[in-house]
Amino acid sequence: MTHEEVLQVKLEVLRREHRDLDEAITALSESRLPDQLTLKRLKKQKLVLKDKIAAIEDELTPDIIA
Repeated sequence: MTHEEVLQVKLEVLRREHRDLDEAITALSESRLPDQLTLKRLKKQKLVLKDKIAAIEDELTPDIIA
């Protein structure tokens, strides 16, 4: 596998994890008594994943000099 292919696979895994966290956050926040600490932790994890996704996307997308 090339470096780019490895990054594509990693990107897909991170996107899936991000989507799963989003679903978990939604389910937890809709419960009768949501655990605020857990919600906060999940949201922080989601932001970390978002940053990792953005970093990989930046690496995969070449800079265009205008």
